[in-house]
Amino acid sequence: MKLLKVSSTSKPNSVAGAIAGIIRTENKVQIQTIGAGALNQGIKSIAIARGFIAPTGQEIVCIPFFKDIEINGEVRTAIVINVEIR
Repeated sequence: MKLLKVSSTSKPNSVAGAIAGIIRTENKVQIQTIGAGALNQGIKSIAIARGFIAPTGQEIVCIPFFKDIEINGEVRTAIVINVEIR
């Protein structure tokens, strides 16, 4: 499953296009965020991507979970969202 890392400075329209493209080819994608700003951009991106995908008659579902990841020797908690076709 492809992983998209979203930050607080990510552009929601660009991420949404990437989500929609991956969903169309692979039917699922993971969005990884660390922090409230990144999560906000990720959720906005998923909402926009839903608008891109809905005209095809497909619906997406989101399954969020926590994951500990290591960045520069420091353990951080990320929120990862699996986005899949229902």
